[in-house]
Amino acid sequence: MQILRSFFFNIVLYSTLIPVAILIICLYPFVTTITLQKISSLWILFILHSLRIICGVSWKVEGKENIPNTPFILVSNHQSAWESFYLQTLAFPTASIIKKELLYIPFFGWALACLKPIHLRRKRKITSLRKVLSSGKKKIDHGFTIIIFPEGTRTNPNSGIKKFSSSCGLLSIQNNVPIVPICHNSGFFWENRRFTKKKGNVQVKIGPPMYGDDPKELTNKAFKWINTKFIEMN
Repeated sequence: MQILRSFFFNIVLYSTLIPVAILIICLYPFVTTITLQKISSLWILFILHSLRIICGVSWKVEGKENIPNTPFILVSNHQSAWESFYLQTLAFPTASIIKKELLYIPFFGWALACLKPIHLRRKRKITSLRKVLSSGKKKIDHGFTIIIFPEGTRTNPNSGIKKFSSSCGLLSIQNNVPIVPICHNSGFFWENRRFTKKKGNVQVKIGPPMYGDDPKELTNKAFKWINTKFIEMN
C-alpha cells in the first residue's frame, strides 16, 4: 500500500514542479527574491501536506520561537529531501549552499538559480570554503539567512550525525550573526534514494541562537546540540 501511496505522491510532486518552476522563472525579472522564495515556500508546504495526506508522513516542530528576525546561520543535519524543502519555509530571504550541478537540471535547476543560492563545486574544497565565506558575507549583508548542512552530504540516520565542517562557525563569527541549530529525523521516513515513503512523524527541534569566539568551538557546540537531540529522538 505504501508503494502505491508513494507513487501517487510522486505524481503530485513532479506534475506541479514544472509549472511552479516556470512561474518562478517568468516572474524573476519583475519581483524580488523574497517574493519568489515565498511563492516557492507555498509550493513546498503544499508538497509536504500532500506527503502527509497521501503517505502519512507528518511532522512536529519544537522551538520555532528561537528563530531570530534578523539574519542567522541555519545549521542542520542532512538525511533526505524532506529537510531540504522544509527549512526553506522558516525564514526569508535565505541562501542555501548547493552543488552547482543542480542548476543544470531543466526547469528545477533554472528556477533554483532564480532563488539565489550559493552554488559550489564540492570537489574543490579550499575554493568552495572561500566562496562560502565571501558569498555568505554578501548575502548576510543583504539580509539573507544562510542554510548550511555541515555534514556535507546526506547521511543514513542509522549512522548518526557525521562530523561538521567549520564553515558555519566561520560564517557566524566573521559576520557577527548566530548559529541556530536544527535537528530532525526525516531520514527514517523519506529515505534517501528510496522510492517508498514510510508512514510516521518527523521530529524537528530548533535550538536557541549560539554565539562564540572560536569557529571550531562554535561549530562543535552546534554539533553537540544536534547530536544530543538526535540521540534523544531515537
